[in-house]
Amino acid sequence: MSFTLKSEPFDVEALKQGLLDPAAGACVTFDGWVRNENEGRQVLRLEYESYEAMALKEGEKIIAEAHEKFPIIDAVCVHRGGLLEIGDIAVWVGVSSAHRGEAFDACRYIIDEIKHRTPIWKKEFYVDGDSGWVRCEACAAPGHPHP
Repeated sequence: MSFTLKSEPFDVEALKQGLLDPAAGACVTFDGWVRNENEGRQVLRLEYESYEAMALKEGEKIIAEAHEKFPIIDAVCVHRGGLLEIGDIAVWVGVSSAHRGEAFDACRYIIDEIKHRTPIWKKEFYVDGDSGWVRCEACAAPGHPHP
């Protein structure tokens, strides 16, 4: 599978090594980290939940679309679930291609579409004791800042 959900930390270097191919001249990766602030609020940790069967199906569809839209060799995306601490990797995308431009474009396409289309929700836990579920589709909307 090119798109997976993991409840435990994963080995980014092993994922990257899996993209090696003699025809590849480029590998672009994206690490999405849990940060300590969102929209002016201090965050302590996150929790991710998903509708797993649908998220896996949609994630695979997005990877397939990337293969159709861009001349890439391979693409992989892993998204975490459960409780994550500040600094943890929440999502990782890797793309290999003959040239860097296609790898950058496909990587950006995959992360934006994953955030917009997959049924994966995050709950932010704030320093003030409050918490709330956040749907991430706004992150991929045109004009939304991409911190």
